[in-house]
Amino acid sequence: MMQVIVVGGGAAGFFGAIACAEAHPRVRVRLLEAGKVPLQKVRISGGGRCNVTHACFDPAELVSFYPRGGKALRGAFSRFQPGDTVAWFENHGVRLKIEEDGRMFPTTDDSATIVDCLSRSAKQAGVRIQTAAAVVDVERRDEGFAVQLRSGEWLQGDRLLLATGSNPQGHRLAKKLGHTLHPPVPSLFTFNIADSALTALAGVSVPQAALQLRCADAPPLEQVGPVLVTHWGLSGPAILKLSAWGARQLHAARYQATLQVDWLPHQSPEHIRQHLREAREQSPKRAIASTPLFSLPRRLWLYLTERARISPTHRWANLSRQQTHQLVSGLTQSTFTIRGKGVFKDEFVTCGGVCLDEVNFKSLESRRCPGLHLAGEILDIDGITGGFNFQSAWTTGWLAGQAMDEPVAPSALSEATSPG
Repeated sequence: MMQVIVVGGGAAGFFGAIACAEAHPRVRVRLLEAGKVPLQKVRISGGGRCNVTHACFDPAELVSFYPRGGKALRGAFSRFQPGDTVAWFENHGVRLKIEEDGRMFPTTDDSATIVDCLSRSAKQAGVRIQTAAAVVDVERRDEGFAVQLRSGEWLQGDRLLLATGSNPQGHRLAKKLGHTLHPPVPSLFTFNIADSALTALAGVSVPQAALQLRCADAPPLEQVGPVLVTHWGLSGPAILKLSAWGARQLHAARYQATLQVDWLPHQSPEHIRQHLREAREQSPKRAIASTPLFSLPRRLWLYLTERARISPTHRWANLSRQQTHQLVSGLTQSTFTIRGKGVFKDEFVTCGGVCLDEVNFKSLESRRCPGLHLAGEILDIDGITGGFNFQSAWTTGWLAGQAMDEPVAPSALSEATSPG
């Protein structure tokens, strides 16, 4: 009977193991998880609600949300995309809902619903789950794969699925089996900004801001969306998306960069000046700082007026042309110096991993090592925030699981070579 070993008890590993066991009942599937509890990242994701996927059902559009890996995923998404994910979970007893921004969560708003579903489905499909089973070595042999656990035990399998995420040990195993890797660097992080007046606004948010990131000699990157002020700088969906697209260049620049923020992206500078003129005419005796315009949060408005060197008691009637220019500039071109990065809670994501041209994306089988499949974040794939990283895990795990049903032919083994 064919034996399949899955290394990694996260989203991709579980989904791959279940897909293999459900599609091929005669295959024995063993899932190895290094920790004592599997699916930990699933459990903490989405603030404990689990952002399962995103309501984008067009593969051509879907790939645009992946800073790295979109091209390789195009064909994969034509075979398993968010609509298939929704159907899979519904068929396994879990209904998902779509929120206003397109993110999809279980209707229970509880990640335990997803964890329990995956655990139950794996058990029902006959997957043998082994926790506290860290893999320290792997060998490619004529008869398949030999996997060594930290305990010293060796396990034998005909097929091997590596779904170890960005874990360095998983990268070492992939490299030993013939793969080259792009060095992993953080993605999806917040920006540290050394501006005490700004960070004093922690908790203030705007629903739409336009951002432009300039980093060393690289072309500027732009993003539009919600922004949140924090105790250490700036966060929010637009910042996280910008960090994903700029992950490698920011890492190369040691997270030293310049960020320009347009707080009113849908208003032209001339339209803003007109509003300021009207305020001066209609409320000449009122203090500028205490008269927020454009529906901006009061504390942010006060901060921007102070940056324009307008005192808290300065009245509209006394607003000079120079002050008007500075205020318009602050509203549309606030410039900040980035001095490092934070993290996005515990939901860290990295870019980097196994080079995608070394993997067949129809089956997620290695082009370097026949019989080896790879899924999830061990691959050089990462998406922006919003459920896209889980979707790539479901897709690659499902495709790998479906394909792991035939032993590797001896002729294929003889063709396996080292990279190059």
